[in-house]
Amino acid sequence: MRAMVLHAAGQPLRLEQRPVAEPAAGELRLRVLACAVCRTDLHVVDGDLPLNTLPIVPGHEIVGEVEAIGADVQGHRIGDRVGVPWLGHTCGHCTFCLAGRENLCDTPRFTGYDRDGGFASHVIAEADFCLPLGDSAQDPAHIAPLMCAGLIGWRSLKAAGDSARRLGLYGFGAAAHLIAQVAVAQGREVYAFTRAGDAAGQAFARSLGAVWAGASDEMPPERLDAAIIFAPAGPLVPLALQAVRKGGRVVCGGIHMSDIPAFPYRLLWEERELVSVANLTRADGREFLDVVRVHPPQVHITTYPLEQANEAMADLRAGRIEGAAVLIP
Repeated sequence: MRAMVLHAAGQPLRLEQRPVAEPAAGELRLRVLACAVCRTDLHVVDGDLPLNTLPIVPGHEIVGEVEAIGADVQGHRIGDRVGVPWLGHTCGHCTFCLAGRENLCDTPRFTGYDRDGGFASHVIAEADFCLPLGDSAQDPAHIAPLMCAGLIGWRSLKAAGDSARRLGLYGFGAAAHLIAQVAVAQGREVYAFTRAGDAAGQAFARSLGAVWAGASDEMPPERLDAAIIFAPAGPLVPLALQAVRKGGRVVCGGIHMSDIPAFPYRLLWEERELVSVANLTRADGREFLDVVRVHPPQVHITTYPLEQANEAMADLRAGRIEGAAVLIP
């Protein structure tokens, strides 16, 4: 098998040849059909997140075909198409798991962070955490971004609340371009916030149904019921709090964010709320896939050969990608 491997934070990934592994009990071996590149992959490679497992193969937005099945696996067959998300294992018995909040498990393992991920031609995944994808006619490259950008967007949208009719999205990248379409299909008004001067990004947002698009330091024409921050920039938090109405909510949807600057208490007062979203649950995955089967979003992608993973991450880091970057082995 071929894999793009991280050996130390801040270093380019190295292309390596490895023996194809056999799945252990409860695992599947997948032939990777496509793996999208997530901003969390940048945080892993750049060392923004502590690296507990090295070397590691990044990538956690995987569409794969079942090639081998380990013992004690039920519900999967050779040739099935499945998705592999960020959450790759939970303990099942901590307080959070027992309360149905496995996204907060005390001893989780994450795909492409604690266990090798999808920047490779093959990957081993825990069968219980693979999401059945069904229809093999769908293009894997367009499905891959749903496995994290879509899923974390969905959990963030739920955290914003059903009553949030005017919704602000800060950072209009892979996650926002997907969840904006879901929000519009639900009858919400979407307000998109991009980097100042990003006219192309603002036009892209309007083309997907946003009623307004502007710079992140602008105030929208109407007070927002809720806002979701996808960009990893702490200074957006007080701006978003200023943009929401009394009783409004700001959701931080990323795994990493720069420090939030001090801001006046009046921005939080009047029962505004600031919350974060951590990881996802398998129930989130099933719910979201049900939603996109009814309202399939336009998934905008730029594809790269597996060997160009470093170039794909550089383009994502520099903001040169509209939608999502996807690696094809």
